Amino acid sequence: MEVAVELAVGLGRLKLPNPLLVASGTFGYAREMEGLVDFKRLGGILPKTVTASPRVGNAPPRTFETASGLLNAIGLDNDGIDYFLDHHWPYLAGLGCPVFINIAGKTDREFPEMVKKASTVPGLAGIELNLSCPNVSGGVDFASDPGACRRVVSACREQAGEVPLIAKLSPNVTSIVDIAGAAAEGGADAVTLVNTFMGIAIDWRRQKPILGNATGGLSGPAIKPLALRCVWQVARAVSIPIIGVGGITTIDDVMEYLVAGATAVQLGTVNFFDPTAVLRILEELPIAVRSLGKNSITDVIGLAKDWQPPK
Repeated sequence: MEVAVELAVGLGRLKLPNPLLVASGTFGYAREMEGLVDFKRLGGILPKTVTASPRVGNAPPRTFETASGLLNAIGLDNDGIDYFLDHHWPYLAGLGCPVFINIAGKTDREFPEMVKKASTVPGLAGIELNLSCPNVSGGVDFASDPGACRRVVSACREQAGEVPLIAKLSPNVTSIVDIAGAAAEGGADAVTLVNTFMGIAIDWRRQKPILGNATGGLSGPAIKPLALRCVWQVARAVSIPIIGVGGITTIDDVMEYLVAGATAVQLGTVNFFDPTAVLRILEELPIAVRSLGKNSITDVIGLAKDWQPPK
């Protein structure tokens, strides 16, 4: 009799039924996917980022499709955390899977204030700190300097109590290893690697950028080798658990992130063109784990982390 593969994973105090989550900004507030996805089967849902006050976002056009990718400059368009907690959270809390709150602050003070407010809501799985949005002024400030990252995460840790805290980091830095280390020192339970890569699209005929914000964040399959490199480097240098994200569309992508050192993954851009991908991959996951002679997800995490080139 074949032994069932254990899919549950732990990221510090955070426990998930499986390692497949959906990324913030790509799954709306989950209502949009009702009827397409069985929410109870997901490892977790990261709803769209919320801020302290409502934001109208950037001027259109806000998205542009590139070769194997998507540029976006939404600009954190949302109705603010109070509206989110009053109008979206009651629905999200009843979905039957771990649901997080993803927050972004403009200042050092806003982050812990929002964490304090969010950490009291019933049914919260954890809080993801969006320290790394490239499409708003100052959006990557807290993820580009180790001192700033450590300071913000530490202040949030004080307000979060026992609620799991995840720091979502930017790849648009000199050394993401240093930033991840600072997040760990600040008390983050895990880091999400990575947010989008800053890019631009130009209309050469009109001699101007295509996006209304000029630059935007690049996501999708085009960034997977870059994001995977970030996960591998951080896994080799920092002990904090990692949630890998960037260009995941297949079971092979997921397994690459896991053996590189990620404990869990987030599916993002794929949700726009194949919102059922997460369920398809979930069905394939036990088969892939078994193909490595393992019966647990935890047994495949980091298998390639310590690889060294032959001498």
